[in-house]
Amino acid sequence: MKKNLLAILLMSIIPALAQAGLMDDLNKSGGDMGAKLADQAKSKAKAAGNSKIAAQVNKKLLAEARKNQCSFKSGTDELEKGCDGKSKKLAQVIIDVKKTLQSQGQSGFKFIVSGHTDSTGNAAKNKELSQRRAQVMVKELIAKGVNADDIEAIGMGSEKMLVKPDNTPAKQAKNRRYEVQVRF
Repeated sequence: MKKNLLAILLMSIIPALAQAGLMDDLNKSGGDMGAKLADQAKSKAKAAGNSKIAAQVNKKLLAEARKNQCSFKSGTDELEKGCDGKSKKLAQVIIDVKKTLQSQGQSGFKFIVSGHTDSTGNAAKNKELSQRRAQVMVKELIAKGVNADDIEAIGMGSEKMLVKPDNTPAKQAKNRRYEVQVRF
């Protein structure tokens, strides 16, 4: 019980100790327990830093994906004409973001292309269609220079609509989209 209480107490003060430069002293005196707590504190700090970086990067990626949105033929995963330039711009943004993240010492991240549909029709079919559309965009981005190991597709169907209710053709069109985000 005393060890658990000590561990909880230490977990709450480790960030302050780290900032004060006292972690080395704690590691020397606390042995394995101090080292484990220090590692946990470093992991939490890294996760918090990654969350902040991800939020900043995802804001940029979302804006670029919206600006460079390709259209699909209705009810299909076939791209409409005019997508080549847009996908090339989006691919370059992804490549640039990857370089920036790596220059900041970041690793272990993936770019996620999520496909979305409007709410009309069968939900299961929409989910499958959104997955196929996301895969088409991933292939398009890979063809434009994005590394295949850095990107993956997921289908969201109508789970995360931009516009609710999507009861007009214009609102439905806004929900039929893809988004790009980074995940650490």
